[in-house]
Amino acid sequence: MTLTGKHALVTGGGTGIGLAIAQMLVDKGAHVTITGRRQAVLEDVAIKGMTPLAMDVRNEDDVVAKIAHAVAANGPVQICVPNAGLATGKAAHKTDMDFWRDMMATNLDGAFLTVRESLKTMRDTDWGRVIAVSSMAGLKGLPGAACYSASKHGMIGLIRSLSEEYMGKPFTFNSLCPGYVDTPIVTRNVTSISQRASIPETEARDMMVNANRHKRLITVDEVAAAAAWLVGPGSDSVNGQSIEIAGGQM
Repeated sequence: MTLTGKHALVTGGGTGIGLAIAQMLVDKGAHVTITGRRQAVLEDVAIKGMTPLAMDVRNEDDVVAKIAHAVAANGPVQICVPNAGLATGKAAHKTDMDFWRDMMATNLDGAFLTVRESLKTMRDTDWGRVIAVSSMAGLKGLPGAACYSASKHGMIGLIRSLSEEYMGKPFTFNSLCPGYVDTPIVTRNVTSISQRASIPETEARDMMVNANRHKRLITVDEVAAAAAWLVGPGSDSVNGQSIEIAGGQM
């Protein structure tokens, strides 16, 4: 099976997991629209088979307009990967509403809007995949990250509900739940944890490494490989699942 002729949309597609998934989809023949807030970043990484398109997933009007533009240019969205997100920790008693609302607007509202607009055209096709990039924090609470964990739990609830809503149709809805992945987000969090906990950055990095069951950071290609399975042959019966990529049972 190839994805030739299929249009994929990957939010947060300019870096990290999103870029790795976008590159995998291009390799399989899809045309991929990658989105992010910064057009220049997207243009720098876009390869043949990708269309870079600046889009702010927090802004409903922008999501509606930009996905409509992508569909007009490349056809209905048949692979939707809501990946854009924030991953910042903060103690609950220090979490103000601005922090809470920005996290929810990006991680949960953004996923909902992206999927909603993609479904408007996917529903008229005979095959579709929605692969949300959640987190191990979507399956268990993380200390010091109540807001982030809540947003990722919400994403999984959204995907599970959609899998039920479209049960029996030729579309599947699944979530990927990686542990700590070797991306710029981890690099930024090393500094943040170090400053908040007053510990050396090496110790902060070790905290994240050791949270993965196999005691190493996960690569973006490992996450992309899970997405490749979900768009590949024989995946039709994998639906409504939260797939752990954490080096072992969480």
